[in-house]
Amino acid sequence: MSTQSISIQQTLETTAMPTSQPSISNKQLWVGRILSGLPAAFMLLDGAMKLFKPAPVIKATVQLGYPESVIVGLGIVLLASTVLYLIPRTALLGAVLLTGYLGGAVASNVRAGTPLFNITFPVFIGVLVWGGLWFRDHRLRELLPFRREA
Repeated sequence: MSTQSISIQQTLETTAMPTSQPSISNKQLWVGRILSGLPAAFMLLDGAMKLFKPAPVIKATVQLGYPESVIVGLGIVLLASTVLYLIPRTALLGAVLLTGYLGGAVASNVRAGTPLFNITFPVFIGVLVWGGLWFRDHRLRELLPFRREA
């Protein structure tokens, strides 16, 4: 191994992993858990309802222009995305997938001409998803720092 490759490897090792992570206060952690738990509970319930397909779920899905045959698949995608969101290691991926799912819900409701509440509710859930993750994950707070500059 050449000295240049050893030097590059040492540089990568020292810059790739920070030695200390910013700590999260208990208050921030609990705010994050609560903000994350609310949309997660809703999404888990919604996903489970899509698997069991009661009459109101079938009716609502068909009114949005989707065939009944896609309901179970949507439920599986929603449950998988929510589980990924709840696991700290995969929470960011889960949040991205849930954002895509919720964006599809907004688009479907706009296209179907549903009331304003049906259009804005998925947006509100998305805000809770990202807000909860922002409070419980220091990496996201570093990426999106909401601080006032002095």
